[in-house]
Amino acid sequence: MKGFGFAFGLFSAVCFLRWTPLTGLETLHLGSCVITANLQAIQKEFSEIRDSVHSDRCCFLRHLVRFYLDRVFKFYQTPDHRILRKTSSLANSFLIIKKDLSICHSRMACHCGEEAMKKYNHVLSHFTELEHQAAVVKALGELDILLRWMEEMI
Repeated sequence: MKGFGFAFGLFSAVCFLRWTPLTGLETLHLGSCVITANLQAIQKEFSEIRDSVHSDRCCFLRHLVRFYLDRVFKFYQTPDHRILRKTSSLANSFLIIKKDLSICHSRMACHCGEEAMKKYNHVLSHFTELEHQAAVVKALGELDILLRWMEEMI
C-alpha cells in the first residue's frame, strides 16, 4: 500500500508539472519558500488596473488644463505686465498640453472614469463658491500643486 501512495504522489507531481505551463502557473523559488503563481494573469490584471489609473490621471489632467485655460488664465487681472506675460506663457504651455491630451482622448486613450470626474467636480465646486476674481487668484496660487503632480507622472 505504501508503494501505491508513493506512486500516486509521484504521478500527481508529474501531472501537476506538465499541467503548469498550460495554465500559466510558474514556480517561484524565494529562498526556502516555493510558491506557484499565475504570473501572466497577475500581470494582465495589474496592467488593466494601471491603465485605468493612468486613464483617470489623463482625464483629470485634461479637465484641469481646460479649467485653467477657460476659467483662470483668461480672467486673471493684474497691473503688473511682467506677471501678465508670465501668465500668458503658462497659458500657451497649457494649450500645447491640451492639444496633446485631446489627441489621446480622441484615440480613446484618455477615458474618463467616475473617480476622475468626482475629483474634477470637487475642484470646480470649490472654484464656483468663491467670488470670481478671488477664485482665479486662488487657482493660480495652487497651480504649483498641479505642476508637482504632473512632475510625478514623468
